[in-house]
Amino acid sequence: MKKTVFLSALLLFVITAAGLSAYAKMDGQPASQATLNSNQNDHVIRVYGPGGPLGPIKEAAEHFSSETGIKVEVTAGPEGNWIGQAKQDADIIFGGSEYMLQDFIFNHPEMIDTKSRMELYPRAAGILVRKGNPKKIESLEDLTKKGVKIIDVNGAGQLGLWEDLAGRKGLIEGISQNINLSVKSSAEVIERWKSNSSLDAWITYESWHYRLQDVTDLVELPEEEKLYRGTPIALTKITDQKKEAQQFIDYLRTEESHQIFKKWGWK
Repeated sequence: MKKTVFLSALLLFVITAAGLSAYAKMDGQPASQATLNSNQNDHVIRVYGPGGPLGPIKEAAEHFSSETGIKVEVTAGPEGNWIGQAKQDADIIFGGSEYMLQDFIFNHPEMIDTKSRMELYPRAAGILVRKGNPKKIESLEDLTKKGVKIIDVNGAGQLGLWEDLAGRKGLIEGISQNINLSVKSSAEVIERWKSNSSLDAWITYESWHYRLQDVTDLVELPEEEKLYRGTPIALTKITDQKKEAQQFIDYLRTEESHQIFKKWGWK
């Protein structure tokens, strides 16, 4: 009796071990890689990029999914928050400006299919101020006045943005002296803007106002003073859904999507 129980237990162990081994070697890959492939083959287009263009891309993705039945998942924010996952399953990467996507390509040359890279729509820079505009800021010149505190994003698609605007009008020194705080991402600005009411202005894209209408007013610059930057997008080298991913990019370039981008502050 004991011998029979022992043999049965031994047989069960062998079968279980064989099954686990087969699963782990699925398609000749380790178990973790097999799981990765199942995620990539779940027919979800995964899109990653910075927080600025999130609003219109996410809204367009919802329309696209409704029309085609193809699910699109958009993840946006500071690169450090999503790059690890994106290296495993990204189908599409977008940028907050052309130089921003180029920096991404320099830093992750294994990720982007550069031949698929294309431009969506440009967006203009403007000045975000407090609700009600208590400092009566109406122009770039007003940003040089004594007592105006400016917050600056030194990166995240906005690198040198204020300097390019100020340089054309000889205002670099005056604005520079009023920059009270510099951070590396728009997410940091939003956090500081909401927690520190002494900050008066942020030179950034007009589009951020449409995400922050409850805590900002927008001061638009005259058309001849406006500075525009692009919104690039590209397929990744690792996508196994190239046809569907390209279909979504093509949809983003339709007039229907263009109207969505305009609603969010793009040209």
